[in-house]
This record gives sequence, C-alpha cells and structure tokens, in this order.
Amino acid sequence: MSYHWTNGTLFGHTGTRERRPLTSGTPESLTSTRPLYLNVAFPQNSTRVHEWAAHSTYLSLAPVYTFMSQSVPLVEGNAITLDLSAEELDAQRDHITSFIQAVVDDAGADGAVIGLSGGIDSTLTATLAVEALGADSVHGLVMPSDVNTDQNMSDAERVAQWLEIEYDVLDINPIVDAFFEAYPEGVDDQMAAGNVRVRTRAVLNYFVANAESGVVLGTGNRSEAMTGYFTKYGDQAVDCNPIGNLYKRQVRQLASHMGVADDLVEKAPSAEMWEGQTDEEEMGLDYDTLDAVLALHVDGPFSKSATTESLGVPESAIDRVVDLVEQSAHKRSMPPAPATLHR
Repeated sequence: MSYHWTNGTLFGHTGTRERRPLTSGTPESLTSTRPLYLNVAFPQNSTRVHEWAAHSTYLSLAPVYTFMSQSVPLVEGNAITLDLSAEELDAQRDHITSFIQAVVDDAGADGAVIGLSGGIDSTLTATLAVEALGADSVHGLVMPSDVNTDQNMSDAERVAQWLEIEYDVLDINPIVDAFFEAYPEGVDDQMAAGNVRVRTRAVLNYFVANAESGVVLGTGNRSEAMTGYFTKYGDQAVDCNPIGNLYKRQVRQLASHMGVADDLVEKAPSAEMWEGQTDEEEMGLDYDTLDAVLALHVDGPFSKSATTESLGVPESAIDRVVDLVEQSAHKRSMPPAPATLHR
C-alpha cells in the first residue's frame, strides 16, 4: 500500500485504484509543504518492495517557495540513484520555468536579478530564468572578492555571455573592507569574514533588483537547504529558490539536460567564502552520499541501519547528515518571537 495527502486527508492506495482515507487533518510537521513522492525498492536480499509517499518537513525559505511532486527511484538492486528520466527532467524544466514566471508576475516585477558565481547552481538557475522570462528580462551580477578564483569569475561571465543576458561585474572588496575597518576584531574569524562577503552580495542583489523593479532569484538547491549549507540572510536572502526542489545530483543532471557545458556541470562545488574552500570538504561528505542519506533517511522511510546497509556507509555518516539538518533548523524558519499574551 502507498499513501498520499489530499486536502488534509491521508489516503491509502492498494494494488487497485481504490483510495481509502486513513486519517484526517494535516500533521503540524507537514504544513507549508507539498508532497515528495519516492518509489523505494529495498535491496535484493529483501523479500518486499514498498511504495512510499510522504511529505517533506522542510520549511520554505521564501513565501513563494514550492516543491514539485516527483517520482524518484532510489534503490535499484544494491545501487542508489536519484537520477531522473528524460521525461522527468522535461517535467522539472517546465515546472520550474512556470514557477519563475509566476513569481515575477505575482510580484508585478519587470524581470529578475541573479548573482552568478560560475558554479552549477547559479548557472542552471540563470538558464531556467532565461527560458522562463527571456534574456532581456534577466540581469546577472558577477561579484568577485579577493578570495574568489579567477577561473570561477571567468566562468560566471562566460555563462552570462552564453545566455546573452545583461550582466555587471561589481567588485565587493571595497565594501567588505569597510566592514573590516569598522570592526577589525572580526577579520581573522574565517567564518565571520566569509559571511560578510556573502551578505554583501545579497545587499547588492536587492539594491539592483529594487532599482530595476526585479525579483531576486536564489540559487540554493534542496541538499544545501536541508543541511543549512548557506549563509543566513546571505545567499538565502532571496525572493524564491527555483531549483530548491532538486538534490545536488539532480541539479547537475538537469543542467546537462539543458545544454550546460560539461566542465561547469562537473566542477567541484565551492561557496568560496575563503581561499581553497570546497563544499564537500567543509561538510565532510560528498554530495552523492549526502543526497542519498537525505532521500532515504531524512525525507524517506529508511531507518539508520537500513540506510547504512543500503548505501554501504558508516552510521557516523548518517549521524553527520542528521546533525546538519537538525542544527540548521533555525535557518529554515522565521525568527522566533514570544507568544502573544492575551489579557
């Protein structure tokens, strides 16, 4: 039997097309989400194959954020995959471009602004935005600092030129230096200094967007959002996250499907908050493992032991992912306030 929510009711599906309500009301942890459908097959030594449908408990990072219901095969024999079929990739492409169009239309905006880093996330988001809005309605910002590599900044400009969008190169070093001069005690704190650079870019994104009556497109994917791998009020200070329903592996796959150059698709991800930084080294996990643990154990129904057996990874890797998700929960919600007192 499989399950899904419809209008606050959990329905069970048998082998026929019969639908039977199992319970009413939407649990608190499922509010503000849309369902993520996962077709999960157990390893070959299992005697059963289950279909499972569940809601993500991930809270949106922007009011207009949405998930797309999708069918994602996770386990084929003993191999774990989050790859989408060509048909599913086309569906995602249409879904996301429609989403971008709706965000801009609902805001009454004239277009969109996006920060270009030379990485795969911003490249795919910009590519989808151009398909949704047209090149004339997308403005790219390349915002180098002294810790960014020349190659990445060159790639960022290359993407803008490939997409034929207007773009500006805005050196953030003078702005960042002003912060460092105002509070020199924080300069040697690698994380604090790196966050200043990220938040400076966010301010510039909104400065340009406000001046041009545009929306700011975020470039965060689901893997980053779930683990909190972003700067609070920095790279997630945005109006929407068009690729926020895709795991990192699916981002690469959709980018390749849309014709993004192979070297950009395969490039090692880096937030470049400081020199030599890479995402996977900082998280202590490669993205394929992270994606699989999220899909099977955090979003999915697998226990820790079942996930460990299926992926062939130690329990410490599962614990690491769960810790990242739990410790970053504050990043995925509005700032807390005390409850209203009623006299």
